Amino acid sequence: MSGLARSLALSSAAALLVAAPVPAFAAQQAPGCRDTGRAVRYLVVLDRGTTSHDADSQVRVACGQPTNYYPQISVGVAQSTDPDFAVRFGTGRVFSAQEILRAKPIAAQGVRGANRTGEQWDMAMIGAPGHRGSANVVVGVLDSGIDATHPDLAGAVDRGDSAGCLTGAPDPSPAAWAPTRSAHGTHVAGIIAAIDDGAGITGVAPGVQVASVKVIDDRGYVTPEAAVCGLMWAAARRMPVVNTSFAIDPWGVPCSRRAGYEVVHEAVARAVDYATTHGTLDVTAATNEAVNLTPSPRPGVSPQGCEELPAGVHEAVTVSATGRNRVKAGYSSYGLGVVDLTAPGGDGKDCVLSTVPGGYAPMCGTSMAAPHVTGVAALVASAHPEFSATQLRGALDRGARTMPCPDDYDLTGDGRQDAFCAGYSGYNGFYGHGMVDAPGALSAAAGE
Repeated sequence: MSGLARSLALSSAAALLVAAPVPAFAAQQAPGCRDTGRAVRYLVVLDRGTTSHDADSQVRVACGQPTNYYPQISVGVAQSTDPDFAVRFGTGRVFSAQEILRAKPIAAQGVRGANRTGEQWDMAMIGAPGHRGSANVVVGVLDSGIDATHPDLAGAVDRGDSAGCLTGAPDPSPAAWAPTRSAHGTHVAGIIAAIDDGAGITGVAPGVQVASVKVIDDRGYVTPEAAVCGLMWAAARRMPVVNTSFAIDPWGVPCSRRAGYEVVHEAVARAVDYATTHGTLDVTAATNEAVNLTPSPRPGVSPQGCEELPAGVHEAVTVSATGRNRVKAGYSSYGLGVVDLTAPGGDGKDCVLSTVPGGYAPMCGTSMAAPHVTGVAALVASAHPEFSATQLRGALDRGARTMPCPDDYDLTGDGRQDAFCAGYSGYNGFYGHGMVDAPGALSAAAGE
């Protein structure tokens, strides 16, 4: 499995302009700046309401060069060749993923086939077969890129709304949003929107469009500035729903003490909140660490000291994974107050079949569970284009099929519980409001 598989896969013209890099002002850098010859990229978080001009000045005074700024949320990207930039700017306001990234191996699985719809047990589980979405709905797939030449996706990729965000600023050139080493994004896109043509597979919402918003780099990482860029791009392009099947973890050690985490959390939370209030619902994966994400009374800290992003952001719809047996997959993280819905992600030999460059592949993970929910949200958005993100979320929650906590969760047969499910049948830490259900969500939406 790939590094990604370890993490997850085991309105106006003015509004569009603000999603593009803000030009730098002609402010002067402070005297005494040092130049090591090595430019380092930084995420910078400023006080809410900071103007572009003031942000530019603050970055330059600290011996940096501003490269992009989102005045709507007062978060930006800068680079500097001065090793003291972070100290000058303020360590509680700046973070560099570039300085701590560790390489992760990436390998793509590949299984080819003709008509594979009979193998899509996952689609039957959520009542997806027979439904169709609208081409007017564009779903943002914030991932490793989508293969726009795949026969099941060629007619579904919206090239005009696609962009690469690896630098923290959107780049709409095809080379910036196309996949390079990873099949992850193509797999996710197929679950959402693979066309229904009697060959290959069919997605949850065939007929909708998907935008390839590349935020996962070739090492398998999502930097916080890439995630912020992707969310802001999607909101500016008025996408009703985005799928974020990833965890922002440049530290490479989930659920540990992580220097700079507060800065990253603030930036990502602002971006998710902005997207939500501007009509873009974020559906995200609960992660594959099999940890309890239940929040602690202390903000930002769970009982295990674990919070993942964007799964831990309240406005995001966080999805756990079940296997074919409708029981929480052993790898799936969980948590009362964090998990909102569950969906098939596969487990063991029964993984989810979807598109990859050159064919089809089975993959397991919460990465596969989340796009089932995203696809159902796209069906609801197709039927109700007037819905806000809050209304979309409400239809998903009310239409879900409730799943009570299991009486026994001993997956290994050693007589010990492998995880404890808190809550009740209508809402609990394993399954949230329950299994996402396409007919149920559409019926709930019709009753709005």
